[in-house]
Amino acid sequence: MRRTVLLLTTALATSGASAQAQDLGFVLDPILLGTAFRDERAVLDTPAAASVIEGEDLANRQAGDFQDLIGDLPGVSINGGPRGMSQEINIRGFSDDQIVLRFDGGRFNYSQGHRGRFFVDPDLVGSVEVVRGGGSTLYGSGALGGVVSVETISAADLLGPDQTEGGRVTLGYSSNGEQVNANSMVYADWGDWDALLFVGGRQINADLEAGGGDDIAYSQVDSVNGHVAIGFEPSADSRFELTFSSYLDEGQIPSNSNGAVTGSNPLVDREAEVTNLRLSWDYAPVASDWIDLSVLAYGTWLEITEDRVTAPRLDETRYETFGFEVTNRSSFDLGVPVDLVYGFEAFRDTQEGERDGAPRTAFPDAEADTVGVFMEATVSVSPSFDVIAGLRYDLYERDPSDATLDEVSEEFLSPRLGVSYRPTEEWQIFANVARAFRAPSLTELYNSGLHFAIGAPFPPDNFFVPNPNLDPEESTQFEIGARFERMGVFSAGDRLSFSANAYFAEVENFIEMAVNILAGTTTFTNVDAELWGFEAEVDYDAERWFAGAGLSIARGEGADGDWLSSLPQDRLTLEAGYRPNDDWSVGARATFAAEPIADDTFDGYRTLDLFASVAPENGVFAGSTIRFGIDNVFDEDYVIYPNGLSQTGRSFELTASFTF
Repeated sequence: MRRTVLLLTTALATSGASAQAQDLGFVLDPILLGTAFRDERAVLDTPAAASVIEGEDLANRQAGDFQDLIGDLPGVSINGGPRGMSQEINIRGFSDDQIVLRFDGGRFNYSQGHRGRFFVDPDLVGSVEVVRGGGSTLYGSGALGGVVSVETISAADLLGPDQTEGGRVTLGYSSNGEQVNANSMVYADWGDWDALLFVGGRQINADLEAGGGDDIAYSQVDSVNGHVAIGFEPSADSRFELTFSSYLDEGQIPSNSNGAVTGSNPLVDREAEVTNLRLSWDYAPVASDWIDLSVLAYGTWLEITEDRVTAPRLDETRYETFGFEVTNRSSFDLGVPVDLVYGFEAFRDTQEGERDGAPRTAFPDAEADTVGVFMEATVSVSPSFDVIAGLRYDLYERDPSDATLDEVSEEFLSPRLGVSYRPTEEWQIFANVARAFRAPSLTELYNSGLHFAIGAPFPPDNFFVPNPNLDPEESTQFEIGARFERMGVFSAGDRLSFSANAYFAEVENFIEMAVNILAGTTTFTNVDAELWGFEAEVDYDAERWFAGAGLSIARGEGADGDWLSSLPQDRLTLEAGYRPNDDWSVGARATFAAEPIADDTFDGYRTLDLFASVAPENGVFAGSTIRFGIDNVFDEDYVIYPNGLSQTGRSFELTASFTF
């Protein structure tokens, strides 16, 4: 079925015949954060470490997964290996559900080992905002490492000046794995109404190859993504938007998709289906400084089935999230200007696990409810000096279906205090201190049953042991940083931006998995930890050339003095490119990663990617964009720590998009 849909998508894509010229004049828009702070603000006014990637920067990556999409941002790494369905984000050594992940505003709370958190086609992504560091004041549980906000593409992103209707078809090919992807979009803005329809799919027709040519066995996974967005603006002050997305993937992979097939990691036929529904209302009367309202209701339904190939066993995993949140923004004067962001949110997570139709204790049936209220004020003490103060209160409850296990009910306060100083229009110096927390997940509290089988009398098979007494993870985080941004540095219209920040996080009750091979047990326990590090990035963009660099250094240790196993590698990324004319752009991206500080059995690595694009303004191909790329030019065989598999080797990429 998935292949049939992909073939239909390809046929639709190749049917696009006409194209109109695009205005590709050189324009640099301000870099804005639109959702990760529950308010639109310029990055230069943001008192936290933040990165935004969108538009051409996303498209030039020709990403097949989220490692390709955002894996090189400062402070960010992607765990899970080369199989996209197992990828999870890591920020500064915080990973998985220690990071709040939002898709089109709604939380995506599902997190289960080796099963990934990204269920969206990269070609549907319009922007990604990453705010690093404690974010619980605005987003509550899980924002220890930060917030990642993924926004899908919209009709407004695609329509040209004076254009009311249009479409785009895209075809892509990657030599590594003989991958084919195709998608089609139609979109329109009729004034009061606007709409977008996306249908896309990807096929990996052969096993991926690691650097040096070794096969990454069982890496052929097909995916299909459909997305509909409808907007209605009954007045200039009000906008409603309804979005519906359905994502499916299937393939034959190891049960732990970040590893090779072994006796304890059997081969399974996996199918995953994720459905998202969002309904939002934004109301901002032009004449009012008190009302700038955003209301969102959302639901997410996930189902994963894994049918063991070598012996009969069917595992079914279901996870649902329903949420509702209201945010308002007000501005007023108390002798000094004050901007206030405040609101509340509530969400419920429900999980169910079955094995051959019976309850699966390794993914226990349970329910989690969370309610939070928040407020954050930005006080402009002077035109150049802001004080940011915020507070959030959360109440959460965990209810297992097993009557022998205890319910959990806890509350938490998440304060934050920050300052932002603008000595000139081009510079910002900021500092903040914040409390953040993460409530234990349902799996961490209640899972039991077989973890893995060893198949020998000694050591014994390993079993999960529930721990309903887990405390929530709590952190106090300090950060200081500086930013610089100037237009017209060397030529009219160019832009130079720079940022650097250092951080320290003291974490109480850090939750880690403790595996005791001799006792045959696995349980989750609380430990104390400290994490610290440094990040920096610089970007220059002009009409004819561009360049950039990013540096990430992360450290952290537990109370026993050992390095934390979740720490990513130190990494430096470099990028440079040239635009010989208005049609062409060529560039290169290099990554240098050090040996992991927590595990010297892993090596560092160096990779080089090349990319180019042509977007003719005139002639028969006007309105089209052709992108070329060579990933991992030198076919480096490397592993991103702590993944269990090598990343993909050299790959030749070709993507063609046609607008009409």
